[in-house]
Amino acid sequence: MHEGLNRRELLRGAAALGLLGGSAGLRAAAGAASMIGVPFAPTRTVRFGVIGTGGRGTSMIEEMIALDNAEIRAVCDVNRDAALTAVGKIEKAGKKAPEAYTKGDHDFESLVSRDDLDFIYVATPWDWHVPMALAALKAQKHVGVEVPAATTLENCWALVNASEKARRHCLIMENCCYGENELLVLNLVRAGLLGELVHGEAAYIHDLREELLSSHGEGLWRRFPHTRQNGNLYPTHGLGPVANYMGVNRGDRFDFLVSVSSLQAGLEQYRDAHFPPDDPKRQEKYVEGDMNTSVIKTALGRTIVLQHDVVNARPYDRINLISGTKGIFRDYPPRIYLDGQAGGEAFTSIDSLKAKYEHPLWQTSGDLARKLGGHGGMDFLMLYRLVECFRQGIPPDIDVYDAAAWSSPAPLSQASVTSGSSPQKFPDFTRGRWQEKRGWLL
Repeated sequence: MHEGLNRRELLRGAAALGLLGGSAGLRAAAGAASMIGVPFAPTRTVRFGVIGTGGRGTSMIEEMIALDNAEIRAVCDVNRDAALTAVGKIEKAGKKAPEAYTKGDHDFESLVSRDDLDFIYVATPWDWHVPMALAALKAQKHVGVEVPAATTLENCWALVNASEKARRHCLIMENCCYGENELLVLNLVRAGLLGELVHGEAAYIHDLREELLSSHGEGLWRRFPHTRQNGNLYPTHGLGPVANYMGVNRGDRFDFLVSVSSLQAGLEQYRDAHFPPDDPKRQEKYVEGDMNTSVIKTALGRTIVLQHDVVNARPYDRINLISGTKGIFRDYPPRIYLDGQAGGEAFTSIDSLKAKYEHPLWQTSGDLARKLGGHGGMDFLMLYRLVECFRQGIPPDIDVYDAAAWSSPAPLSQASVTSGSSPQKFPDFTRGRWQEKRGWLL
């Protein structure tokens, strides 16, 4: 989408459309009903509209093409060539060509207004997630947004309020929750192998220096938050799975956060080593610390360490650690230690646990997911499960309250860093219903 619009213009445009709730979107209208546990209407074939046909949008379209009981009816992008390339992929797969919406920054409003769509998938730059999701909800469509769902607390509340008002789901498309190891560990936790949960660790550590400084793709927009903000810009990939292990919004909730950022060095040094002195990028000033470390305390007293570093030479790592009174699991590489195991105090392989504890989604659809290969298969399973929830007429696994809670460490960490690492309270987006224990995923 167009990068010239700043945040103020985006919010002004959303307000003009009547999309932001009252009191700056920070509270719901009196008597608004919760979307917790609200099922989809049973739907034989899910009709998708996709906004954003860049790298991520195109990869998700490829996964949708492989799904039974799914159709892509419409696509939208300001880059006409990208949109038409997506249309061509769909046609090449033997599917009916979707209509393409390419008439400027707000043509997505025409797409969401169609009466033949069940679900809108938003795969655009971060600043567009909320305006597009709100437009979809106002048009009475279920919507899913890529991560993070929102970048301010105001917009987290706006999504919650709009979802409740429209009686439509607003989902965060956090594919890592459907990873093979993540779902295996979820089953281990449910079976009690780790005992009472005490602590988790999560991260997004990914060397994105080349991509951030590119003149194409995400390089056109993803670098600029590094010039404005200092905190955890991208919390959900590691946090979502750990939140699920702990039953956040399902018996526990995030209570408060403290955060600290390191100095800024990696992105500036990489830029200076790869771009000549007269390149405009050399004039940019980065304020985002290379490593942000936040500590979250939950209402039940558990702790979570959450980290973010995308500008240094480090192997990819989401950490994915969960620890309890009877054992600990840690990923990258995956390993486990259980109280009383043979071999003393040393991590062991998880391979012996897979036969008994592999998640049913991976048992039934894992081979196809791995073949398609989107992030190891998790992309396909995320969409497969969404379509199955529609077909069965059951609630989605992840709801708008998860979208808001998992995204909120971004603004909270920035507020904490700015105020000398002072504690920042999480809003209770569920308005008290977090104490209700309910299942997650089968």
